[in-house]
Amino acid sequence: MEDYVRKTIVVGVVSWTAAFIVVRRIFPKRSFDFCNRIVSTIHATLAVILASLSVQDWSCPICPMASQSSYRQMQVLAVSLSYLIYDMVCCLFGEMVNLDNTIHHLVSIIGLGAGLCYQKCGSEMVAALWVTEMSSPFLHLRELLKESGYRDTPLNLAADFLFAIIFTYARMLAGPYLTYVTLSANNPLLIKAMGLGLQLVSTFWFFKIVRMMKYKLTKRPTSENGIKHNIRKKIT
Repeated sequence: MEDYVRKTIVVGVVSWTAAFIVVRRIFPKRSFDFCNRIVSTIHATLAVILASLSVQDWSCPICPMASQSSYRQMQVLAVSLSYLIYDMVCCLFGEMVNLDNTIHHLVSIIGLGAGLCYQKCGSEMVAALWVTEMSSPFLHLRELLKESGYRDTPLNLAADFLFAIIFTYARMLAGPYLTYVTLSANNPLLIKAMGLGLQLVSTFWFFKIVRMMKYKLTKRPTSENGIKHNIRKKIT
């Protein structure tokens, strides 16, 4: 691993930790998870922007495939790796440790770390980063709205829909194609395994999201009818 990559990772971990501390100071009455999600939203937005800026040819965003990673691609991956290290540690100190989220972190950290060590398939890995982080701001927005008192409101439902639609497009349409390209190209076996693992985790989450949206859509008419019934009882 290049020296500048190691420095970027170390500085990144320190910076994300400092950002979390600042957010905690700004929102002292909010939960640990609320503050961490603000930092996560900042990272997701930054990752999509940096990944977009590192694309060499927009007519073929994942070209050149199975090639030497560029300096800019290595920096993008190092920044996100530093965030994932911070976030995994942060989640361990949170209120509840989530097994599938922990597996996602481990797969992502090993995958990005392997890419930075091999210095190969930067185009595919940056594309994977773009695909996976595209829906993240809306994922965190859902939870931020709930803690802010907007649970079961049209605004929260709109955030749910946006997250579900973007996640489905990114992870279940673009994701499988990117996985196929990564597996077909002459990439290191570890990177292929991590790419496949990430797609399997995304598929698992997709089915959970489908169940969530089904519940949301069936729950809403029932809750609205309950509110109307209570209003009628108060009037009578």
